[in-house]
Amino acid sequence: MTSVTTGTALKEKPKRAVVYRHSLAVRITHWLNVLCLSFLLMSGLQIFNAHPHLYWGQYGADALPDPAFVSIEAYPDGDSMKGVTSIGSFQFTTTGVLGASKVDGELTPRAFPAWATIPSYQDLATGRRWHFFFAWFFVINGFVYMLYGLVSRHFRRDLLPTKGELTPRHLAHEIADHARLRFPKGESARRYNSLQKLAYIGVGFILLPLMVLTGLTMSPGFNAIFPWLLDVFGGRQSARTIHFITASLIIVFVFIHIAMVLLSGVWNNMRSIITGYYALKPEADKEITK
Repeated sequence: MTSVTTGTALKEKPKRAVVYRHSLAVRITHWLNVLCLSFLLMSGLQIFNAHPHLYWGQYGADALPDPAFVSIEAYPDGDSMKGVTSIGSFQFTTTGVLGASKVDGELTPRAFPAWATIPSYQDLATGRRWHFFFAWFFVINGFVYMLYGLVSRHFRRDLLPTKGELTPRHLAHEIADHARLRFPKGESARRYNSLQKLAYIGVGFILLPLMVLTGLTMSPGFNAIFPWLLDVFGGRQSARTIHFITASLIIVFVFIHIAMVLLSGVWNNMRSIITGYYALKPEADKEITK
C-alpha cells in the first residue's frame, strides 16, 4: 500500500544547536580590552582638555608655523559662556557638550564635559597617571592575545577572509543583508562573516597598533630611545593628532559593534562572550508531509 500525501504539512520545530564559539583566552582578553579602553578613553579626554587643539606638523602652538586645524574652545557670551568647536574654517556652536559644559550648575570652559573624563574634575597629572597605567595594561593584554592568536592559529582560522569573501559581489550582499537586519543563521552563524573579519582585522592590526605607536611617539623618554618614530609620524604634534583620530575611529567601531550585538540577539551574544557557548538559530523550519 502506498501512502498518499494529503497536502497538509506538519511543521517540526528545529532544535537550536549550541556550539563553543569563543575560547577562554579570547573572552578574557576581550573583557580586559573593554576595561582598558574605557579608562584610556576617559583619561585621554582629561589629558586632551589641558590643551584642546590638534595640529599637523612638528610644533603645537596657537600661531604659525603650525596652526591648529581642530579646536574646542569657550568664549564669553554675555553673562554666560559659549562653546565653539572649529574644524578648519568651519565653526559649530557646541555649548553644553563641547567647549562649555555645566559644572555645579554653571557653564564652565571645558573641552569635554566632566561625565566623560577621569577624573571628573580638571587634573592633568591624575589623568596622565590613569592613562599610563591602563596603557601598559592594555599593551600586555594585547601581546597575550597576539601570542595566543598565532600559536592557536586563531587569526588564520577565524579572522583571515577567503578570496571568495573579498569579492565585491559577496561584500555588497553582506552589506545589504546587514542594512536589512538579516543576520546569519544556522551553520553560517558559526563563523565570523566577512564584514566582521575585516572590521576586527582593521581595528586589531591597524588602529590599535597605530594608537600605541603614536602614544609612544609623544613620550620624550621613548623619543630618546627610538628617535625615528618622530620621523615616521611627522613630529610629536602629528602623532598626537593621529592618536586622537584612531581613538575616535575605535569609538565608532565600538558603537557599531554594540548596535550589532543588540540587534542580532543580545542574550545569545552576551552568553557567547561570557561562557563561550553560542546557540545557532535554525535557518528554516523543516516540513514533514503525511
